[in-house]
Amino acid sequence: MTTSTPVMPKSTTLGFIGLGSMGSAMSARLLQAGHDVIAFDVARSCIEAFEAKGGRAASSLAHLAREAEIVFASLPSPQIVAAVLGDEALTRASVRIVVDLSTTGPAVCAQVAAQLRQSGIEFADSPVSGGRAGALKGTLSLMVACPPEVWQSVEDLLKVLGKPFYVGSAAGQAQTMKLINNLLSVVALAATCEGMTLGVKAGLDPQLMLDVFNASSARNSATTDKFPRAVLPRSFDFGFTTELSNKDLRLCLEEADALGVPMLVGSAARTLMSITQASFGAHADFTSMVRVVEQWAGVEVRGTRPQVPPREPPASRSTRSTPG
Repeated sequence: MTTSTPVMPKSTTLGFIGLGSMGSAMSARLLQAGHDVIAFDVARSCIEAFEAKGGRAASSLAHLAREAEIVFASLPSPQIVAAVLGDEALTRASVRIVVDLSTTGPAVCAQVAAQLRQSGIEFADSPVSGGRAGALKGTLSLMVACPPEVWQSVEDLLKVLGKPFYVGSAAGQAQTMKLINNLLSVVALAATCEGMTLGVKAGLDPQLMLDVFNASSARNSATTDKFPRAVLPRSFDFGFTTELSNKDLRLCLEEADALGVPMLVGSAARTLMSITQASFGAHADFTSMVRVVEQWAGVEVRGTRPQVPPREPPASRSTRSTPG
């Protein structure tokens, strides 16, 4: 009879690598839940902010690995993930499980998992969705792929960050799920940008259009969240850059090509996102996509809700007979 790895108690020291926009929020959630967390980041300002929240700073990756049994990573690119999680300093210490919260794509994920396994370290593939707002509130969705016994060890920890979904046991399955999710999100955003711009050009009010969409079959994540929060106010601050969005789209389309699945609509959405990045910069919010369509159409998606005409009182009926 096989025995399962026990769930880690709060006394277990957790490590966190990467304290950027997402990592700083997720590590803070673990601290707030009462866990002992030691973190490492190459940016000193990020480390100081983490210490101000009550966390402990690691002077190096090796320092973190000597103290932590479960290590979380939230890093910006597949190349950085491969380099950091493949570092010998991480494998020559007390680390038992590595949970990668980054979006790397299935190929790099499988490579990292195999390298760690050779050193006796278990791996959980766990990309997240929900942006910084979700990370701060602990409402992320987390797609998780790992052996069942690893899931038992990390499930409660991941619940601190949001709602985890166990999608399978093979490293890379969660990455594929995340990439598909992000592709559909951008496709919905692209279609909504075009539809909203068309409506404004035709004289329709954008807020009224959203009200109709959200009560009808066109409802999607762009109409319910992205446009009301970041486009109509013209703030373009939803919290996800064009650079990161393009990276995720590229990884998804590469995986689709490897599996022989055509992605005509996805490819068109990526083209529009690439134009957005070229027009407004890598660090522009991905909701800036609408600005590209606006420039082509010569309008802006902004406005006030039109006033509904007041109802006129019913006309009184005449008692006179109709002339013959």
